[in-house]
Amino acid sequence: MANEDLSFLPPGVSRESFAAALKEWRAIVGDEYVTADVERLAPYSKVMLPEPAERHRPAGAVAPASSEEVQAVMKVADKYRIPVWMISTGKNLGYGDAAPATAGQVVLDLKRMNRIIEVDETLCYALVEPGVTYMQLKQYLEENNIPLWISFPSSGPVAGPMGNTLDRGVGYNRYGQHFENFCGLEVVLADGSVLRTGMGGVENSREWNVYRWGYGPWVDGLFSQSNFGVVTKMGIWLMPKPAVSRGFLCGWNDDDSMAKGMDVVRGLNLNKVIENGVLGHTMYYIAQTYRRSEIYTGHGAIPRDRVKQICNDIGLGIWGHISTLYGTEEQVEVNLKIAREAFATTGGQFAVQGDPGIEKTPFHHWNLNMTNEPTLTEFTIYNYKGGGGSSWLAPVVRCEGSEVLRQFNLMHGVLDEFGFDYIGGFLIGGRHAEQLTDILYDRNDAEEMDRAYRCYVKMVEELHKAGYGIYRTSTAFMNHLAETYGPAQRAFNQKLKRALDPNGVIAPGKSGINI
Repeated sequence: MANEDLSFLPPGVSRESFAAALKEWRAIVGDEYVTADVERLAPYSKVMLPEPAERHRPAGAVAPASSEEVQAVMKVADKYRIPVWMISTGKNLGYGDAAPATAGQVVLDLKRMNRIIEVDETLCYALVEPGVTYMQLKQYLEENNIPLWISFPSSGPVAGPMGNTLDRGVGYNRYGQHFENFCGLEVVLADGSVLRTGMGGVENSREWNVYRWGYGPWVDGLFSQSNFGVVTKMGIWLMPKPAVSRGFLCGWNDDDSMAKGMDVVRGLNLNKVIENGVLGHTMYYIAQTYRRSEIYTGHGAIPRDRVKQICNDIGLGIWGHISTLYGTEEQVEVNLKIAREAFATTGGQFAVQGDPGIEKTPFHHWNLNMTNEPTLTEFTIYNYKGGGGSSWLAPVVRCEGSEVLRQFNLMHGVLDEFGFDYIGGFLIGGRHAEQLTDILYDRNDAEEMDRAYRCYVKMVEELHKAGYGIYRTSTAFMNHLAETYGPAQRAFNQKLKRALDPNGVIAPGKSGINI
């Protein structure tokens, strides 16, 4: 326990109380799984945010191995009023990583809870604990010859389905809207009591992970992007492996054609001709492939006409939509014909998996994600500028070409103002799309850090003025976003917080929620 001088304490907690809590936690989970040691806390202290890491410095960490241990740990936290920040795998890259929202919280690390409790091949679901990773689940399915596919996010090889789903992350196959494809939670509340949602409240129920609603109010959503409880089990729905899958790409070389393409995507999606899709700006692909200094050495953001030239120089348009079709050979052929004819009205360049040259486009990486092969290819964007700074912004927009173009131009304008390149694109949800955009900066450059912070805040403000809501953000900007959703929602969340966690010990500040 070297370096445990306990000079850095949770807010409002005495040295004696913190020492007593650490002792009680060690009795619950074992000495090696509790620490206030500065060096051992390093993995929980690193951030990619545009502000000092000290603002997110943890006071300690505790790693339980079971729901029962989580119950006991929470009783101690509530007793001494010590705030705890729960993580599953801690790989929430660009959104805050493993560090708490505010300094002085104790990280409740759930990575030891990594059991795949059940996989039902007939009804296509899995019941998992927080520490289970996507790759672990994929390997389990393969080792047991279970023909089910997983919807992975971009961080699939290292992240886990519980953390991603509870933060409403998005993936790439037909189950890509992850929060629409879970069923049943086990939750430990602040006082250590346990709630099983939906059908989980029925003793010996075998429908817990197949019917979401149960009886009475549906409460599962209360535990998403919130600090009302610690989720210790989750049912997730898996995709039956299709007989055939075939991807295609349609590209455009101007923004107006992209907007026409989005209207086509919406129609195909709502009619279930296509069931997934990524509409990406080619700069996102370029950022994965080149360092910025290799393509531009000027000051400020790369001008739009130069971006178009760079894209054309490597043989690509500036926008590309990628989908994968699933089904029988006959189904895929019919839907491919429908999609090809629909996209032809936009003037885009259409290519199908197997066509010459398509593997030299962004198609390959996305198609892997859409066909049960996770990669970390996207995270090479952190080499684009270097310096370890990343802040994702994710506003929602109606899936209409004119609105998509309006929101894109608004965001591009703010990025231009602050000298940052547009690195992003749209994930398609049918009636809506999420414009995921990453502000990249050098954390070693104080001026650039400050500029990135101000850029993010200005982006939130401008999107809010234009009537757009942001659905996900990092721990640095949670209060900013909460304010944009109005006082009624904030007051309602506060009432829930006070009722479920009256001492405010679970993740204070999460999503802007406090007692």
